Amino acid sequence: MKQITVVGSGVMGKGIAYTSVVAGYKVYLNDLTEEILSKAKKEIDALLDSSFEKGYLQQEQYDHAKENLFYETDLERAAKDADLVIEAVLEKMDVKISVFKKLDSICKPEAILATNTSTMSPTEIGAQTSRASQVVAMHFFNPVHKMKLIEVIRGLETSDDTVQFVKEVTASFKKEAVEVNEFPGFVTSRMNCLIGNEAMNMLMEGVASARDIDNAMKLGLNHPMGPLELADLVGLDTRLRNMEYLYATLGEKYRPCPLLIKYVKAGRLGKKSGRGFYDYE
Repeated sequence: MKQITVVGSGVMGKGIAYTSVVAGYKVYLNDLTEEILSKAKKEIDALLDSSFEKGYLQQEQYDHAKENLFYETDLERAAKDADLVIEAVLEKMDVKISVFKKLDSICKPEAILATNTSTMSPTEIGAQTSRASQVVAMHFFNPVHKMKLIEVIRGLETSDDTVQFVKEVTASFKKEAVEVNEFPGFVTSRMNCLIGNEAMNMLMEGVASARDIDNAMKLGLNHPMGPLELADLVGLDTRLRNMEYLYATLGEKYRPCPLLIKYVKAGRLGKKSGRGFYDYE
């Protein structure tokens, strides 16, 4: 495999592109406008420079990354030669299906198409293409360059060869793959959303402050990050979409906390907006 194309240059897309190019692949990062991609390039370049200066990247890796990461608004130019395409767009099924239909018509027949979804069905996405056996979910974690896990989710039609292919790619990223049979929320999102939602309910009920709830989880249960801190990092709008999907598919225990809904309506989306459960301004 030589080329990876990443569709979507948000937080996850930038991280996946960085990880892919550092692993030695030629990488195209695609998004809708030059302005969006210019911002992504600035942030990826800053991470590359910082990683090199701190000794996390060797000179050869750094030089390769600078020369082999391309930014492209035209999806056809970005994806036509890709061996693997990883979609990292908004967590909305209709948006993802639209992207995959385009990719199916653009990409070479043997290309593997992966979705970086945390909750949604690769079976449903794959069914909208002519290559359901080559569609899979690769669920990366934020921040991508630091987190060691990738959930590999097998859809109903996903072939053994496709699963093996993405496991080998995962290993080349120096990450660990956990294979999951498709079910709403997979493994980590089901657990994360439950813990985070309960933390929000406790905050709403006045059980403890946000800081004390997070510290209790970190100091008492050895979590590296508190559930409210994590929700702010993920984005409260993203977390709400995940909760709504799990509520619709798995039932009452995933009903989104009213406080989460209120914060999203107020524009308090977490770190990216400057304010969520904590103030980042």
